Amino acid sequence: MGGASVGCGSVMRFHSKPVEENGEVPLADEGRLEAVTATWTPPIPTDSSRCYVVSVGCWLSDTQRRAQLSEILGLVEAHGDVVVGQESLALPKPHPRTYLGVGRSAEVAQRAREAGATLVVVDAQLSPSQTRNLEDAMGLSISDREIVILGVFHKHARSRAARIQVEIAQLEYLRPRIRGLGLNMDQQAGGVMNGKGAGETASELMARRLDDRLVVLKRAFGKLESAGRLRRSQRDSCARIALVGYTNAGKTSLMNRLTGSALSTRSRPFETLDTTTRSLTRHGGEVVLGDTVGFIRDLPERLLPSFSSTLAEAREASLLAVVVDLSDPEWPMHLETTQGQLEGVGAGDIPQFLVFNKLDRVSESSAQHAVERVVQGREYALLSCMDSAAVDSLRTALIASVRRATHTRAEVFVGYGNTEVSGAIYRQCRVLEAQAGEGGLTLKIEGPVHIIEDLCRLARRA
Repeated sequence: MGGASVGCGSVMRFHSKPVEENGEVPLADEGRLEAVTATWTPPIPTDSSRCYVVSVGCWLSDTQRRAQLSEILGLVEAHGDVVVGQESLALPKPHPRTYLGVGRSAEVAQRAREAGATLVVVDAQLSPSQTRNLEDAMGLSISDREIVILGVFHKHARSRAARIQVEIAQLEYLRPRIRGLGLNMDQQAGGVMNGKGAGETASELMARRLDDRLVVLKRAFGKLESAGRLRRSQRDSCARIALVGYTNAGKTSLMNRLTGSALSTRSRPFETLDTTTRSLTRHGGEVVLGDTVGFIRDLPERLLPSFSSTLAEAREASLLAVVVDLSDPEWPMHLETTQGQLEGVGAGDIPQFLVFNKLDRVSESSAQHAVERVVQGREYALLSCMDSAAVDSLRTALIASVRRATHTRAEVFVGYGNTEVSGAIYRQCRVLEAQAGEGGLTLKIEGPVHIIEDLCRLARRA
């Protein structure tokens, strides 16, 4: 839309302009929905549309400072923009109007202009008013942590479900920021049938259309989610392991090595958004492994419900394989973040197997000592996913662990004539002992809990 003010490339700039600069304010009786939705759907950056970014991190300690700078730089680069400068500020208390404070804002703006920046990314979640006030103070486009993460998600979304989830999160981010989109949002459209009367302001019109779009998207996602639940229910005969962990921890590389897959393993935040499942056992689907979206520090809360389908793979798993990147000095914080967010999505009580990855990049003795302090009695493995023997051992350990979590033993009596039940037992369970008696066999069996329960029920009915 010509009347909308947007930042360079793919970043929306939420800043108002005078009425005379906006010749295309959307009216209630004209303009297509596509023209309005284009205002809030950031395109994937091309070489000609990349922003030149100065990132601003706010920290309380040197350790936090290094971790935050590294992470926000990775997110900006994954979004497709070019980092031309970094700023780190000791800011224990955010300024209520501009977050950074007037003096610091002016200093950062000066250095950003000298570096040739077209965008300043603040590694924090800014309120709509803080974003507008910062733009006024700096004279540059401003993005916060949340819109950068949304942009990365938008870039990596492949499936229809993921694209819908991303757009829902984008629109919910935009909803309270409509008044700063660059339109004169208080200009009124005509009344009903060109009659006299106030009509709708542009902000009211865009809010209504945005809400209508959200209703359509949520209805469509509800249908996709129902289909996803059906697919997962069809795998109830399988034990399910979900690979979870901090973004860029190496989950997909490990998935490829464990299952012989060829999924994309580029080293970028949120490279994986859609859940992928593969059989972990040689002869089919007795145990399946699922790769899920990675977690991250200060993940916007609106993204948790939006990505319920991929997180459902974690909630409904029999075992969580929590992958940790040992080569990252901040891995204890990454593990703590992952554990907290698993609690937040309802997966905190599922048994865990900790997988400490990238052992080839660190000292094994020091890593072992550090790991023993945090495992707290849980099963774990230290390995490099490039070590084939270690990956084979991990596969065996995961299968054994999930079987302990999902299998049980029982004793069942089966009559000699009940070949249907006895055949099902031998097909679906492991028979530990068989004792012939009067009228039938007494079998001691081991297998998945739900299968054992069904077979015992069938045997009692016979």
